[in-house]
Amino acid sequence: MSRIAPGLNRRAFLGTLMLGAAAFSTRGVFAGDAFAEELTRTPWQTEGPFYPDRLPLDTDNDLLIVNKNITPAVGAVTHLSGRVLDARGEPLQGAVVEIWQVDNNGSYLHSRDFNGERDANFQGYGRFETGKAGEYRFRTIKPVPYPGRTPHIHTKVSKGNRELLTTQVYVQGHPQNERDGVLRGIRDPKQRASVIVPFAPIPKSRIGELAAKFDIVLGWTPAT
Repeated sequence: MSRIAPGLNRRAFLGTLMLGAAAFSTRGVFAGDAFAEELTRTPWQTEGPFYPDRLPLDTDNDLLIVNKNITPAVGAVTHLSGRVLDARGEPLQGAVVEIWQVDNNGSYLHSRDFNGERDANFQGYGRFETGKAGEYRFRTIKPVPYPGRTPHIHTKVSKGNRELLTTQVYVQGHPQNERDGVLRGIRDPKQRASVIVPFAPIPKSRIGELAAKFDIVLGWTPAT
């Protein structure tokens, strides 16, 4: 599996995240409530047993480098991004998006996960507060399987003290998707399709980076 390029400047990378936010539109996906019913709400999924029971020292949105370490995590570098939208398709600013997942060895950042030796250079968990366009972004690795599950990334969205959604995002085309009980438990075909996304190669990336876009549509509209 690929690593990030040696000597990649972490501070420069984090700076580009904010610059990239300008690429997002600041308007909702749909103009007006007439189209609101066309939005497919992102389904709730189980949090699972391995939400970190101790948060890492570093909880930013770059899961490949822990604090000031220079050794990156092992895995296929993936830029996961998207927008958080309310039930009307309007962007939700100031929401906190959390992700957590296994490392390239299939191990979670959790004291009760004994599935092999953990990659100490993989953060395992990160969070990001959405901007005006509802945008979020993370740099992580492409998820790998672990016993009984197809590859996935856990995602939670909160605002203030209110948890708005917990779900999972899956790799399009992975052969284990059809056998995964949690994914198959989503009965609505449109909702099931909404959490399965391409992990596509980034053109001209010298280290084989991938990009995955996952928009989150909440079944909730803020009070007006």
